[in-house]
Amino acid sequence: MKTSALVSFVSSVVWLASSCASARPLPVRQEAPRAAKSAPAESPPSGSPADHLPAHIKRLTQFGERPDWSHDGKRILFLSKVFGDVYEYDLETGSLIPVTLHFRHYGFTRALYLPGGDILLSGPRAPFDERDRADRERARNGCELSVLSRTRRATPTPLGVLASEGPAVSRYRMRIAWAETWRQRPDDLKDSETEIFVAELTADAGTFALTNKRKVLDSRQMGLRIHSLETQNFVPPHDEALTVTVYGFQGTETYLLDLKTGVYTNQSQAPNDYDEAEGIFPDGLSTAVESAPSRGSAWPLVDVYRLWLDGSGRKQQLTRFTDYPGYKAAQPIVSDDGRSLVFQMGRSGDEAGEGHGLFLLDLGAVPAVP
Repeated sequence: MKTSALVSFVSSVVWLASSCASARPLPVRQEAPRAAKSAPAESPPSGSPADHLPAHIKRLTQFGERPDWSHDGKRILFLSKVFGDVYEYDLETGSLIPVTLHFRHYGFTRALYLPGGDILLSGPRAPFDERDRADRERARNGCELSVLSRTRRATPTPLGVLASEGPAVSRYRMRIAWAETWRQRPDDLKDSETEIFVAELTADAGTFALTNKRKVLDSRQMGLRIHSLETQNFVPPHDEALTVTVYGFQGTETYLLDLKTGVYTNQSQAPNDYDEAEGIFPDGLSTAVESAPSRGSAWPLVDVYRLWLDGSGRKQQLTRFTDYPGYKAAQPIVSDDGRSLVFQMGRSGDEAGEGHGLFLLDLGAVPAVP
């Protein structure tokens, strides 16, 4: 199929919202003649949050997930689906630009802009059965990092490392960080053990390699009972710290790792909440997080919050998609000018990271104080 035809097909995908009718509250029985009648509980709104957006949020696409901002704020990089292709969305024209249709691959789980316009990719190295849940899980745990040149003509250069979930990318220099768990290295890591690495990226005649690789955190030194660690962002403007998600500790917490001293500190401080680090704000003073009360669930439906990185645990809610039963707002990424945030809509029962369209939020229209 020609690229133009495929783009036309993809852009014509229509997302149909499923209505979610909520039950009417039961009347409260009058126990005594003079007792005041209890007010009925307020029913949650029905339908999809995409059909009831506030003025400062607008929908960009009917499909897609895991967005990332271009440095000039004019384009958004995203995946078509889990193990899908990579596309760019042009904010001025609304057009879709295919990025990975010109070479064979097994799908991607991450795509992130590097400072010069090259793209860091993460995807399986071998074919797998997309219909088999166990095989999909093996493919997710076997994702290799590679770099696609900004020319977009050649095939990506493999970097020779397997990464657990998402890598972190510096917005200022060719530097990345990633986590490796027992799933990537079953021979030398045990269940729940994770190591985090930082390395520089060098380019030579259109090919790329990792240099100065160093381990910056080992979960075994933390003394915490956890599930795993995931890197998220270098903290601007000096890249001397990383935001890290600690899964399975107190519901899941957002930590800050000082790359010079190795000191790690809990920033979310919410033992009853799920707080997963996402896109950082350009001043480095706060980060977007996916957050929700845990209520005994390891993976609750989440909304987008802003978390201040001062150790206070202060948060500001930015979306209210979970007001609608069965929906969530996830994967928030902040533009380099700090004015906008892009995120995706998710649904209950989705595969990790799965999205149903991208949305743009005007941060200037959100109150500055929670």
